[in-house]
Amino acid sequence: MLGAPQHDGDAHDPVGPTTNHVTHLRTLAAGLLAVTLLTAACGRANEAQTDQAAPSIEATTLDGLSLDLASYRGRPVIVNFWASWCQPCREEFPLFQERLATLGPRDGLVVIGVLYKDQADLAAKFLDEFGASWPTVLDPDGSIAAKYRVVAPPQTYFIDGDGILRGMQIGQVQPEDFDTQYAKIAPQ
Repeated sequence: MLGAPQHDGDAHDPVGPTTNHVTHLRTLAAGLLAVTLLTAACGRANEAQTDQAAPSIEATTLDGLSLDLASYRGRPVIVNFWASWCQPCREEFPLFQERLATLGPRDGLVVIGVLYKDQADLAAKFLDEFGASWPTVLDPDGSIAAKYRVVAPPQTYFIDGDGILRGMQIGQVQPEDFDTQYAKIAPQ
């Protein structure tokens, strides 16, 4: 009869099938880590990234017109994701009106609104109430918001005349935020 296995006290690597399983898991983990880091470093194609081409926006405005972001090349553009139920959106709209009134004629600034998880009739009332003069596009399936990685409104993107995304603001844009971000896209 055999007695209980004896251990000599030295640490040994596992042998047999366990070694292959552990090695396989380590290789798999290293591969997943490499893919994760590469994805994080490069971003996904067509997602908003600073100093890269802004994702396309081809959509219909609340007025039923077609809008294509690319048609504004050569001009600084602000893309603002907003909703009528969003209190910070209500608070920042007057700032956009004020700056557009000054910078539109001087620099050719364009503001484009993107309606975020809201109803068109409520948004139209909101725009009438605030007297917004810029177009707002519908995003019924959320595809534009997904490309711009919008989490919640307001979220604002600053795009230069070459169509390059130069800055983004998550949350309400304050006057000092606007000035800092706009300096990145203002015509020279």
